[in-house]
Amino acid sequence: MDRGVSIIEATIASAADGWRLDRALADAVPTLSRERLKVLINAGLVSQGETLVRDPARKSRGGERFSVAVPAPAPAHNEAQDIPLVVAFEDEHLIVVDKPAGLVVHPAAGNLDGTLVNALLHHCGGSLSGIGGVARPGIVHRIDKDTSGLMVAAKTDRAHEGLAKQFAAHSIDRRYHAIVAGRPMPAAGSVDAPLARSPQNRKKVAIVAGGKRALTHYRTLHSLREAAMVECRLETGRTHQVRVHMASLGHSLLGDPVYGRTKQAHKGVLDTLNFRRQALHATRLGFVHPISTATMAFDSPMPADMQELFRRLDV
Repeated sequence: MDRGVSIIEATIASAADGWRLDRALADAVPTLSRERLKVLINAGLVSQGETLVRDPARKSRGGERFSVAVPAPAPAHNEAQDIPLVVAFEDEHLIVVDKPAGLVVHPAAGNLDGTLVNALLHHCGGSLSGIGGVARPGIVHRIDKDTSGLMVAAKTDRAHEGLAKQFAAHSIDRRYHAIVAGRPMPAAGSVDAPLARSPQNRKKVAIVAGGKRALTHYRTLHSLREAAMVECRLETGRTHQVRVHMASLGHSLLGDPVYGRTKQAHKGVLDTLNFRRQALHATRLGFVHPISTATMAFDSPMPADMQELFRRLDV
């Protein structure tokens, strides 16, 4: 056997009797998703004894044993870079990090390296078992470059699939703390307004009829000087959702260079602190572990720059 191939021995559970083979094997092999196993079966990399099995729809029987040959994951296209990370949680399946403001999540034009993905490639190293056969972290959601806070990334194919399903079902607990201009009235409420790229400026997101549904629940936590600290709980996770929804209420995030208009009352404080980002922090992240099914929740305190902004504006 090729040294670049690992063999996983799997036994079909009695409860999986009669299931499709790809589904039954996914139940037996917690690191591989059903889609990945389907690819491996079609490629002739699953065998029962000396017989190759090439039909992912074949009915399985409880107690059957199979060998799954898994090729070593192909190297990621991006470079691993030693960028410090604050890790809130990590196991063999996933990692939760507390991203600092200023760190781009994924390489793209203008930011080809120095990103969270580059940092994860270095930090996780050989523990990345391969997302779709490639040794890369599974990014299932993003945070804007200049937003700080909690993010989860998958290390295995199966974890990636499970987390993606939860984000698609909007079952993830995602809460942000934001410092906004003015004091929202009412002090708590919801914004249910569809978002899409602005027809006038493709670099911006706007409330657009026919856009993707976006729902944000907000509540005021603390009144400040012509400002407020609010908590925003997301039922959906659209690009710039909190920033656009709060701006639509007339309470844009302080420091927001795209959707905000700095009031004179705040300009001096922002300039003194050299605060040049939207005052937004992903403070809570909760989800069901895709492998163990344990309910997990993580909290992150406000970073120092937002704490100082809060202190300067406190009444």
